[in-house]
Amino acid sequence: MGRPQPKCPIRNGEPCSLCFPGADGPQNCGLVYLVASDADLQDEWAASRTQRGTTQAAATATLNS
Repeated sequence: MGRPQPKCPIRNGEPCSLCFPGADGPQNCGLVYLVASDADLQDEWAASRTQRGTTQAAATATLNS
Protein backbone atom coordinates (compact mmCIF):
# COMPACT_ATOMS: atom_id res chain seq x y z
CA MET A 1 0.00 0.00 0.00
CA GLY A 2 1.39 3.43 -0.99
CA ARG A 3 1.91 6.50 1.07
CA PRO A 4 -1.12 8.84 1.13
CA GLN A 5 -0.78 11.95 -1.05
CA PRO A 6 -1.72 15.19 0.76
CA LYS A 7 -4.16 17.46 -1.08
CA CYS A 8 -3.44 21.14 -1.69
CA PRO A 9 -5.99 23.25 0.18
CA ILE A 10 -5.42 26.16 -2.21
CA ARG A 11 -5.75 24.33 -5.54
CA ASN A 12 -8.89 22.42 -4.72
CA GLY A 13 -8.74 18.73 -5.58
CA GLU A 14 -5.11 18.72 -6.68
CA PRO A 15 -2.34 16.92 -4.81
CA CYS A 16 0.29 18.93 -2.99
CA SER A 17 3.03 19.49 -5.54
CA LEU A 18 5.49 20.94 -3.03
CA CYS A 19 5.51 24.18 -5.03
CA PHE A 20 6.74 26.22 -2.05
CA PRO A 21 10.50 25.75 -1.46
CA GLY A 22 11.23 23.79 1.71
CA ALA A 23 7.66 22.55 2.19
CA ASP A 24 6.99 18.86 2.65
CA GLY A 25 3.21 19.19 2.55
CA PRO A 26 0.35 21.63 3.19
CA GLN A 27 1.09 21.69 6.92
CA ASN A 28 4.22 23.82 6.45
CA CYS A 29 3.54 25.50 3.10
CA GLY A 30 4.15 29.24 2.99
CA LEU A 31 1.42 29.78 0.39
CA VAL A 32 -1.18 28.08 2.58
CA TYR A 33 -0.01 30.18 5.52
CA LEU A 34 -0.27 33.42 3.53
CA VAL A 35 -3.79 32.69 2.33
CA ALA A 36 -4.90 31.55 5.79
CA SER A 37 -3.52 34.67 7.48
CA ASP A 38 -4.84 37.30 5.01
CA ALA A 39 -8.56 38.10 5.18
CA ASP A 40 -8.68 39.51 1.62
CA LEU A 41 -7.00 36.42 0.15
CA GLN A 42 -9.37 34.17 2.15
CA ASP A 43 -12.38 36.00 0.67
CA GLU A 44 -10.98 35.76 -2.87
CA TRP A 45 -10.15 32.07 -2.44
CA ALA A 46 -13.63 31.33 -1.06
CA ALA A 47 -15.25 33.15 -3.99
CA SER A 48 -13.20 31.18 -6.50
CA ARG A 49 -14.15 27.90 -4.81
CA THR A 50 -17.83 28.89 -4.91
CA GLN A 51 -17.56 29.84 -8.60
CA ARG A 52 -15.75 26.59 -9.43
CA GLY A 53 -18.41 24.56 -7.62
CA THR A 54 -21.21 26.37 -9.45
CA THR A 55 -19.52 25.78 -12.81
CA GLN A 56 -18.97 22.08 -12.07
CA ALA A 57 -22.60 21.64 -10.92
CA ALA A 58 -23.88 23.26 -14.13
CA ALA A 59 -21.65 21.02 -16.26
CA THR A 60 -22.86 17.91 -14.42
CA ALA A 61 -26.50 18.96 -14.84
CA THR A 62 -25.94 19.48 -18.59
CA LEU A 63 -24.36 16.04 -18.95
CA ASN A 64 -27.21 14.38 -17.07
CA SER A 65 -29.92 16.03 -19.21
